[in-house]
Amino acid sequence: MDNKTKKITTTAMLCAIAYVVMLVGRIPISTMDFLKYDPKDIIITIGGFIFGPASAFIITVIVSLLEMVTVSTTGLIGFVMNVVQSCSFACVAAWLYKRDHTLKGAVKGLVAGCFTSTVIMLLWNYFLTPIYMGMPRDAVAEMLLPVFLPFNLIKGAINVALTILVYKHVVSALRMARLVPPSQSSEPAQNSGIIIFISVLLLAVCVLEILIMKGIIRLPF
Repeated sequence: MDNKTKKITTTAMLCAIAYVVMLVGRIPISTMDFLKYDPKDIIITIGGFIFGPASAFIITVIVSLLEMVTVSTTGLIGFVMNVVQSCSFACVAAWLYKRDHTLKGAVKGLVAGCFTSTVIMLLWNYFLTPIYMGMPRDAVAEMLLPVFLPFNLIKGAINVALTILVYKHVVSALRMARLVPPSQSSEPAQNSGIIIFISVLLLAVCVLEILIMKGIIRLPF
């Protein structure tokens, strides 16, 4: 199997995985039911880390199109928002990782993707949510900081933490299948351990925040 065929095969596999995790992993993380988290951006970002930002874009478009024609109720607007959101996270992360192909570069890319996605989605929520939700723009504007900002930050933070935690395992499986080349990285094990610990802690904080937002856990003040 030549490199081009391997790339196409791996990209198709990642598209399928991203679609499946989107179907089974939808979790409401806000009191508003239409604000749901799904893990597809993790798979899209892994594809971008392996093959570059262009591949992240291709996977995003394919998965978003499949989502639109199968389970989405927001039509073309939802498709566009999915593409913009996923690309603003995954493509930014993959682009920065491509420039600095180290663990530090991956973390920088993921953090930059998180904040880029959050800012862009606040703008898109302001302009497009009134259209597909049938809400007055003033009402949406009032929701930007208390609802949409924490939702997008938590969603991005979960993607950052889980991408760091699962990337190595996914790529190792692909290397065992000889679909991607062996690693050329020699990152210190100590640095990796610190990053993993921080990722687990970040994930735990996000879960706690979701439970508080949904009223499952109540603060004593």
